[in-house]
Amino acid sequence: MTGNEASGRFAGTVALVTGGASGIGAAVSRQLAAEGARSVHVVDLAREAAESVAAEIGGTAHGVDVSDPQAVAELFERVLASDGGVDVVVHAAGIDDPVAKGHIFEAADSGKPVDVLSRLDDDRWRRIHAVNLDGTFHILREAVRAMRPAGGGSIVTVGSSAGFDTLVGYPHYASSKAAVHALSQSVAKEVVHFGIRVNTVAPGPVDTAMAARTPESVRKAMNSGSAFGYATPEQLSDSILYLASDQASNVVGAVLLSNGGRFTV
Repeated sequence: MTGNEASGRFAGTVALVTGGASGIGAAVSRQLAAEGARSVHVVDLAREAAESVAAEIGGTAHGVDVSDPQAVAELFERVLASDGGVDVVVHAAGIDDPVAKGHIFEAADSGKPVDVLSRLDDDRWRRIHAVNLDGTFHILREAVRAMRPAGGGSIVTVGSSAGFDTLVGYPHYASSKAAVHALSQSVAKEVVHFGIRVNTVAPGPVDTAMAARTPESVRKAMNSGSAFGYATPEQLSDSILYLASDQASNVVGAVLLSNGGRFTV
Protein backbone atom coordinates (compact mmCIF):
# COMPACT_ATOMS: atom_id res chain seq x y z
CA MET A 1 0.00 0.00 0.00
CA THR A 2 1.38 3.40 -0.93
CA GLY A 3 1.44 6.37 1.42
CA ASN A 4 -1.32 8.01 -0.61
CA GLU A 5 -3.53 4.93 -0.19
CA ALA A 6 -2.84 4.83 3.55
CA SER A 7 -3.84 8.45 4.03
CA GLY A 8 -6.51 8.83 1.36
CA ARG A 9 -10.06 9.86 2.22
CA PHE A 10 -11.34 6.42 1.23
CA ALA A 11 -8.51 4.32 2.64
CA GLY A 12 -9.64 0.73 3.22
CA THR A 13 -13.18 1.23 1.97
CA VAL A 14 -15.30 -0.86 -0.37
CA ALA A 15 -16.95 1.22 -3.08
CA LEU A 16 -19.47 0.53 -5.83
CA VAL A 17 -19.94 2.87 -8.81
CA THR A 18 -22.71 2.49 -11.37
CA GLY A 19 -22.18 3.96 -14.80
CA GLY A 20 -18.55 3.33 -14.00
CA ALA A 21 -17.38 2.46 -17.51
CA SER A 22 -17.29 6.02 -18.85
CA GLY A 23 -17.76 9.69 -18.13
CA ILE A 24 -18.53 10.72 -14.57
CA GLY A 25 -18.66 7.15 -13.25
CA ALA A 26 -15.26 6.26 -14.66
CA ALA A 27 -13.74 9.43 -13.17
CA VAL A 28 -15.26 8.55 -9.78
CA SER A 29 -13.95 4.98 -9.99
CA ARG A 30 -10.43 6.19 -10.75
CA GLN A 31 -10.49 8.79 -7.99
CA LEU A 32 -11.76 6.30 -5.40
CA ALA A 33 -8.89 3.96 -6.25
CA ALA A 34 -6.39 6.82 -6.16
CA GLU A 35 -7.67 7.86 -2.74
CA GLY A 36 -7.18 4.47 -1.16
CA ALA A 37 -10.35 2.43 -1.63
CA ARG A 38 -9.32 -1.20 -1.17
CA SER A 39 -12.02 -2.48 -3.52
CA VAL A 40 -13.83 -0.60 -6.30
CA HIS A 41 -16.72 -2.35 -8.08
CA VAL A 42 -17.19 -0.83 -11.54
CA VAL A 43 -20.78 -1.41 -12.66
CA ASP A 44 -22.10 -0.68 -16.13
CA LEU A 45 -24.41 -2.09 -18.80
CA ALA A 46 -21.35 -1.98 -21.09
CA ARG A 47 -19.43 -4.80 -19.44
CA GLU A 48 -16.35 -4.74 -21.68
CA ALA A 49 -15.85 -1.03 -21.04
CA ALA A 50 -16.35 -1.64 -17.30
CA GLU A 51 -13.71 -4.37 -17.44
CA SER A 52 -11.29 -1.92 -19.06
CA VAL A 53 -11.72 0.65 -16.27
CA ALA A 54 -11.58 -2.06 -13.60
CA ALA A 55 -8.34 -3.45 -15.03
CA GLU A 56 -6.83 0.03 -15.02
CA ILE A 57 -7.54 0.61 -11.32
CA GLY A 58 -7.40 -2.94 -9.96
CA GLY A 59 -11.14 -3.09 -9.42
CA THR A 60 -13.89 -5.56 -10.26
CA ALA A 61 -16.24 -5.19 -13.22
CA HIS A 62 -19.94 -6.08 -13.29
CA GLY A 63 -22.26 -5.94 -16.29
CA VAL A 64 -25.62 -4.83 -14.88
CA ASP A 65 -28.73 -3.05 -16.15
CA VAL A 66 -29.82 -0.95 -13.16
CA SER A 67 -33.42 -0.97 -14.40
CA ASP A 68 -33.56 -4.71 -13.57
CA PRO A 69 -34.26 -5.11 -9.83
CA GLN A 70 -33.15 -8.74 -9.71
CA ALA A 71 -29.87 -7.93 -11.42
CA VAL A 72 -29.21 -5.14 -8.92
CA ALA A 73 -30.02 -7.41 -5.97
CA GLU A 74 -27.64 -10.06 -7.32
CA LEU A 75 -24.95 -7.42 -7.83
CA PHE A 76 -25.01 -6.49 -4.15
CA GLU A 77 -25.04 -10.15 -3.17
CA ARG A 78 -21.80 -10.64 -5.12
CA VAL A 79 -20.22 -7.56 -3.57
CA LEU A 80 -21.14 -8.65 -0.04
CA ALA A 81 -19.90 -12.17 -0.71
CA SER A 82 -16.54 -10.91 -1.95
CA ASP A 83 -15.91 -7.98 0.39
CA GLY A 84 -18.24 -8.46 3.35
CA GLY A 85 -19.89 -5.06 3.00
CA VAL A 86 -19.95 -1.80 1.08
CA ASP A 87 -19.05 1.63 2.43
CA VAL A 88 -19.59 3.97 -0.52
CA VAL A 89 -22.09 3.75 -3.37
CA VAL A 90 -22.09 6.26 -6.21
CA HIS A 91 -24.98 5.90 -8.62
CA ALA A 92 -23.94 7.63 -11.83
CA ALA A 93 -25.75 5.38 -14.32
CA GLY A 94 -28.28 7.18 -16.48
CA ILE A 95 -29.38 7.68 -20.05
CA ASP A 96 -30.60 10.47 -22.29
CA ASP A 97 -32.65 10.39 -25.50
CA PRO A 98 -30.77 10.97 -28.77
CA VAL A 99 -34.06 10.91 -30.71
CA ALA A 100 -35.41 13.88 -28.75
CA LYS A 101 -32.09 15.65 -29.18
CA GLY A 102 -32.48 15.14 -32.92
CA HIS A 103 -35.90 16.78 -32.84
CA ILE A 104 -34.47 19.71 -30.88
CA PHE A 105 -31.72 20.06 -33.49
CA GLU A 106 -34.25 20.00 -36.32
CA ALA A 107 -36.17 22.84 -34.70
CA ALA A 108 -33.04 24.92 -34.16
CA ASP A 109 -31.95 24.33 -37.75
CA SER A 110 -35.36 25.19 -39.25
CA GLY A 111 -36.30 28.02 -36.92
CA LYS A 112 -39.53 26.25 -36.01
CA PRO A 113 -40.79 25.60 -32.47
CA VAL A 114 -39.55 22.46 -30.75
CA ASP A 115 -41.98 19.55 -31.15
CA VAL A 116 -40.91 16.60 -29.02
CA LEU A 117 -43.88 15.81 -26.79
CA SER A 118 -46.29 14.92 -29.60
CA ARG A 119 -43.70 12.52 -31.04
CA LEU A 120 -42.58 11.01 -27.75
CA ASP A 121 -43.69 7.37 -27.70
CA ASP A 122 -44.43 5.32 -24.60
CA ASP A 123 -41.37 3.11 -24.98
CA ARG A 124 -38.91 6.00 -24.89
CA TRP A 125 -40.79 7.64 -21.99
CA ARG A 126 -40.69 4.42 -19.99
CA ARG A 127 -37.06 3.57 -20.80
CA ILE A 128 -35.81 6.96 -19.60
CA HIS A 129 -37.71 6.57 -16.33
CA ALA A 130 -36.86 2.87 -15.98
CA VAL A 131 -33.14 3.62 -16.02
CA ASN A 132 -32.95 7.06 -14.44
CA LEU A 133 -35.65 6.79 -11.77
CA ASP A 134 -36.36 3.08 -11.25
CA GLY A 135 -32.63 2.37 -11.45
CA THR A 136 -31.99 4.89 -8.69
CA PHE A 137 -34.66 3.26 -6.54
CA HIS A 138 -33.16 -0.20 -7.09
CA ILE A 139 -29.66 0.97 -6.19
CA LEU A 140 -30.82 2.93 -3.13
CA ARG A 141 -32.85 0.02 -1.82
CA GLU A 142 -30.07 -2.55 -2.16
CA ALA A 143 -27.38 -0.16 -0.91
CA VAL A 144 -29.38 0.56 2.25
CA ARG A 145 -30.03 -3.15 2.78
CA ALA A 146 -26.30 -3.80 2.48
CA MET A 147 -25.19 -0.89 4.70
CA ARG A 148 -27.63 -1.18 7.59
CA PRO A 149 -26.01 -4.22 9.28
CA ALA A 150 -22.67 -2.37 9.38
CA GLY A 151 -24.28 0.71 10.91
CA GLY A 152 -23.51 3.22 8.20
CA GLY A 153 -22.31 4.20 4.76
CA SER A 154 -22.52 6.94 2.18
CA ILE A 155 -24.57 7.02 -1.02
CA VAL A 156 -24.40 9.70 -3.72
CA THR A 157 -26.87 9.76 -6.59
CA VAL A 158 -26.45 11.79 -9.77
CA GLY A 159 -29.41 13.95 -10.75
CA SER A 160 -29.29 16.87 -13.16
CA SER A 161 -29.62 20.63 -13.31
CA ALA A 162 -32.32 19.81 -15.88
CA GLY A 163 -34.49 18.83 -12.93
CA PHE A 164 -34.60 22.54 -12.02
CA ASP A 165 -33.96 24.44 -15.24
CA THR A 166 -35.70 22.23 -17.76
CA LEU A 167 -34.50 22.08 -21.35
CA VAL A 168 -37.24 22.66 -23.94
CA GLY A 169 -38.03 19.34 -25.60
CA TYR A 170 -36.73 17.11 -22.83
CA PRO A 171 -39.79 16.44 -20.61
CA HIS A 172 -38.99 12.78 -19.95
CA TYR A 173 -35.36 13.39 -18.99
CA ALA A 174 -36.17 16.43 -16.83
CA SER A 175 -38.98 14.66 -15.00
CA SER A 176 -36.85 11.56 -14.39
CA LYS A 177 -34.05 13.62 -12.85
CA ALA A 178 -36.36 15.82 -10.77
CA ALA A 179 -37.81 12.60 -9.39
CA VAL A 180 -34.30 11.34 -8.59
CA HIS A 181 -33.77 14.45 -6.46
CA ALA A 182 -37.03 13.95 -4.53
CA LEU A 183 -36.49 10.21 -4.12
CA SER A 184 -32.96 10.69 -2.82
CA GLN A 185 -33.98 13.39 -0.36
CA SER A 186 -36.85 11.33 1.00
CA VAL A 187 -34.60 8.30 1.45
CA ALA A 188 -31.93 10.51 3.06
CA LYS A 189 -34.34 11.58 5.81
CA GLU A 190 -35.31 7.98 6.45
CA VAL A 191 -31.93 6.27 6.53
CA VAL A 192 -29.87 8.88 8.37
CA HIS A 193 -31.20 7.19 11.50
CA PHE A 194 -29.27 4.08 10.46
CA GLY A 195 -26.03 6.02 10.01
CA ILE A 196 -26.38 6.17 6.23
CA ARG A 197 -25.95 9.47 4.41
CA VAL A 198 -27.62 10.04 1.03
CA ASN A 199 -26.86 13.09 -1.10
CA THR A 200 -27.18 14.08 -4.75
CA VAL A 201 -25.10 16.00 -7.26
CA ALA A 202 -27.00 17.85 -10.00
CA PRO A 203 -24.60 18.51 -12.89
CA GLY A 204 -25.04 20.97 -15.68
CA PRO A 205 -23.53 20.08 -19.06
CA VAL A 206 -20.57 17.70 -18.69
CA ASP A 207 -18.14 16.74 -21.44
CA THR A 208 -18.99 13.04 -21.68
CA ALA A 209 -19.94 10.59 -24.41
CA MET A 210 -23.58 11.45 -23.69
CA ALA A 211 -22.86 15.12 -24.30
CA ALA A 212 -21.05 14.26 -27.51
CA ARG A 213 -24.38 13.03 -28.93
CA THR A 214 -25.91 16.48 -28.38
CA PRO A 215 -26.21 18.55 -31.60
CA GLU A 216 -23.81 21.50 -31.67
CA SER A 217 -26.60 24.10 -31.74
CA VAL A 218 -28.12 22.53 -28.63
CA ARG A 219 -24.69 22.34 -26.95
CA LYS A 220 -24.24 26.07 -27.51
CA ALA A 221 -27.63 26.83 -25.96
CA MET A 222 -26.89 24.58 -22.98
CA ASN A 223 -23.48 26.20 -22.57
CA SER A 224 -24.82 29.74 -22.33
CA GLY A 225 -24.85 31.52 -19.00
CA SER A 226 -21.57 30.13 -17.65
CA ALA A 227 -18.02 31.41 -17.87
CA PHE A 228 -16.65 27.92 -17.33
CA GLY A 229 -18.04 25.98 -20.29
CA TYR A 230 -18.77 22.26 -20.06
CA ALA A 231 -17.54 20.64 -16.85
CA THR A 232 -15.10 17.76 -16.96
CA PRO A 233 -15.98 14.36 -15.48
CA GLU A 234 -13.15 14.93 -12.99
CA GLN A 235 -14.77 18.12 -11.72
CA LEU A 236 -17.98 16.21 -11.10
CA SER A 237 -16.04 13.45 -9.40
CA ASP A 238 -14.59 16.00 -6.99
CA SER A 239 -18.09 17.17 -6.04
CA ILE A 240 -19.45 13.63 -5.72
CA LEU A 241 -16.60 12.35 -3.60
CA TYR A 242 -16.75 15.36 -1.31
CA LEU A 243 -20.31 14.31 -0.49
CA ALA A 244 -19.29 10.67 -0.15
CA SER A 245 -16.41 11.45 2.19
CA ASP A 246 -16.27 12.19 5.91
CA GLN A 247 -15.63 15.83 5.00
CA ALA A 248 -19.40 16.01 4.41
CA SER A 249 -20.32 14.16 7.59
CA ASN A 250 -22.99 16.74 8.45
CA VAL A 251 -24.44 16.90 4.92
CA VAL A 252 -27.60 14.82 4.45
CA GLY A 253 -30.22 15.10 1.70
CA ALA A 254 -28.36 17.80 -0.20
CA VAL A 255 -28.79 18.41 -3.92
CA LEU A 256 -25.50 20.02 -4.87
CA LEU A 257 -25.59 22.06 -8.06
CA SER A 258 -22.40 21.60 -10.06
CA ASN A 259 -23.31 23.62 -13.13
CA GLY A 260 -20.78 26.43 -13.48
CA GLY A 261 -23.19 29.02 -12.15
CA ARG A 262 -25.72 28.75 -14.98
CA PHE A 263 -28.44 29.35 -12.39
CA THR A 264 -28.99 29.03 -8.66
CA VAL A 265 -31.85 27.71 -6.57
